[in-house]
Amino acid sequence: MKNIQIYLIGLSLLAASCGGGNTGNETKTPAMSISIKGSDTVLPLSQKEAEDFMNGIPGAAITVVGGGSGTGITALMDGTTDICMSSRDLKAGERLKFTEKQMDIKEITIGYDALTVIVHPSNKVEQLTREQLEGVFTGAITNWKELGGDDMPIVAYSRESSSGTYEFFKEHVMDKKNYASSVLNMPATGAIVQSIGQTKGAIGYIGLAYATSSVKSLKVSYDQGKSFVAPSIAGAKDKTYPIARPLYYFYDGKKESSVKGFVDYVMSPEGQKIVADIGYVPVQ
Repeated sequence: MKNIQIYLIGLSLLAASCGGGNTGNETKTPAMSISIKGSDTVLPLSQKEAEDFMNGIPGAAITVVGGGSGTGITALMDGTTDICMSSRDLKAGERLKFTEKQMDIKEITIGYDALTVIVHPSNKVEQLTREQLEGVFTGAITNWKELGGDDMPIVAYSRESSSGTYEFFKEHVMDKKNYASSVLNMPATGAIVQSIGQTKGAIGYIGLAYATSSVKSLKVSYDQGKSFVAPSIAGAKDKTYPIARPLYYFYDGKKESSVKGFVDYVMSPEGQKIVADIGYVPVQ
C-alpha cells in the first residue's frame, strides 16, 4: 500500500483569505496542523479519523503516513511527526532513548485488533495451531501436505522488521523464534493481501480490517488443537480469539496541547464508532 497523505483546509479558511478587508497578499495558516506516521495496521483507521475530524474543524490540516510502527517511532524520536501510530508497545530500548531526549511519551490505546492468518481461497486448510504456524514461519514446515492440505510448497509472507505486526507475530505466535530466510518480507499490509490472493500456496498475517474476499482467514488454536477460533471483532473484544492486540498512539506529552483535540476526538463516542466501522474493536 502506498503511503497516503490526507490534507484538507477548510473552505471557511479559503473564504476568509479572499474576503473583504484582506489585501490578497496575506497568508493564512491552518488553525491546527498535525502529522501522524507509523503502523500500516492503524493507517486506514487514522485516515478515516482525520478525514471526519477535519470535516468538522475548518482550518485543520492533518497528514497521515504509513510505513510501519518502527518507522513511526523513529520519526517521533526525530521530531518529524506529532503522533506515532503503532501496533505494538514500545521496547525498553526505545523508552530509554525517549528519556534521553527528555521526551515525556504518552501512550493511548485507541482500539484492538484481531491479527488474522490468511491463505489463498482455494487452499482447503481451514485451521492451524500456534505450533503449526510457528513451524511454517520458522521453516520447519514447508509443504501444505504436512498440514492436511494439498502437496504444494508453502510460500510464507511477512511484514518487514520495522512493522509492529512483524514484532507481535514473532513474539506471540512464533514464541520469539526467528523467521526463516525463505519468508518473503513485504513493505505494506496491502501487498501481502494482494500477493496471497494471487498465490495458491501462500500464507501470511494481517490486521483484521485488511481481510477481503480475495483471501481466506484461518481459525487458530492456542490449546494444541483442542479448540479453534476464527478471527472476529467479537472474538477480539471478549478475548476468545487468541491473537488479539492493542493499537496505540504515542506522542510527546510536552506537546500535548497541539494534538489533544484530535486524540480526544478519536477517543470520543464518534471516534470510537469509526474504530468499529473500520473493522477493529473500540476501547469503549
